[in-house]
Amino acid sequence: MSNVTKPTTIAELRSSGYQERPVKTELRENLIRKLKTGEKLFPQIVGYDDSVIPQIINAILAEQNFILLGLRGQAKSRILRALTDLLDSEIPVIAGSEINDSPFHPISAFGRETVRTLGDNTPIRWLSKDHRYVEKLATPDVTIADLIGDLDPIKAAQSGKLLSDELTIHYGLLPRANRGIFAVNELPDLAGKIQVGLFNILQEGDIQIKGYPVRLPLDVMLVFSANPEDYTARGKIITPLKDRIGAEIRTHYPKELGQGIAITAQEAHLDRTWPGGDKPELGLSPIVGEVIEMISFLAREDRRIDKRSGVSQRLPISLMESVVSNAERRAILLNEKRITPRLSDLYASLPAIVGKIELEYEGESLGAERIAQDLIRRSSAAIFSTRLKDIEVKSIVDTFNSGKSLSIPELSTNGEVLTLLKKIPGLFEAGSCAGLDT
Repeated sequence: MSNVTKPTTIAELRSSGYQERPVKTELRENLIRKLKTGEKLFPQIVGYDDSVIPQIINAILAEQNFILLGLRGQAKSRILRALTDLLDSEIPVIAGSEINDSPFHPISAFGRETVRTLGDNTPIRWLSKDHRYVEKLATPDVTIADLIGDLDPIKAAQSGKLLSDELTIHYGLLPRANRGIFAVNELPDLAGKIQVGLFNILQEGDIQIKGYPVRLPLDVMLVFSANPEDYTARGKIITPLKDRIGAEIRTHYPKELGQGIAITAQEAHLDRTWPGGDKPELGLSPIVGEVIEMISFLAREDRRIDKRSGVSQRLPISLMESVVSNAERRAILLNEKRITPRLSDLYASLPAIVGKIELEYEGESLGAERIAQDLIRRSSAAIFSTRLKDIEVKSIVDTFNSGKSLSIPELSTNGEVLTLLKKIPGLFEAGSCAGLDT
């Protein structure tokens, strides 16, 4: 509907032929339309097309609440926020309602009283889909009042009503998500007695506030995220609550190097501002991106790194940004017209690695920096062994084995680096064949 013809009262809404749907039905039907037209679902999510996304589709088609289980940095929160793409662009609600009361079926005392008093002249407003998503990060100090609601003595005093009046309720986040999506991130961090407060809404579809004899039959899609390895470290999802969640979907890290590279390219902040009009060109060699991504793949398999904590996809993203920043700094100091990241820039970017890995006992004895340096060496070796497998490098190896060395100062211009590389017979040509001549 355009702004000109958009109904502003219940009478106009009824005359328009508007059909109200439960939120889970709305998600299901909009999903079916997208599937029929071939529209890509979750376009910002890479690597889940054949694993996680089909399971999410199944849960939505079944109109189930679901939970995403996975280690840190596996796009769980991003997926939950992207569910708004499956909502209608706007829905009508009673103007002034705190819990998005339906104009046709209000559930709050305010909504019912407004409709009883004004009837078809009850004013409505239009709520966009972005305002129908409510998210809460679970922490041990979250209370039932935060999630469900509580009696509000100040509201009672200002309105002159008794505390026993339903209009004195201050609604929590869950009721305010009525007719939308309510997401709880890191569910195990929610205290057990607070998780119990979610039972009613998951099973019976309603809530009770402070033992009040009032029941709110909320219309809400409940979704959760959790790190399964945190269940014993910081808390756990209580069994009755797990039993009430319709689907448990496992996320994962990229399974292929190309998927990781695509995610890093999508997320890394590389399109940067530059004062004036002389912004240097970024010449990023694919092999640098491959080495960066391989570091995270090797780290996830390294016995010295805690697998329970995981190695987030944020590691290669931050590392890529740091590597480009070091090359950018060099270009500024040397007044170069081209920003050219080098493999040596990885060593200048160690802080982007050491802060992203949790070490086991063996790793603690070595230190995060030494392990990071080892990961860079191993990653470089893995990528180059693939890139150079069909290239003759024996003469280059023999040159270095004979005692010859090559030292490239940090603040060398691109031209100076090329000159130095050409002093070793065959080295520049091998680098070009491997893809380092971008």
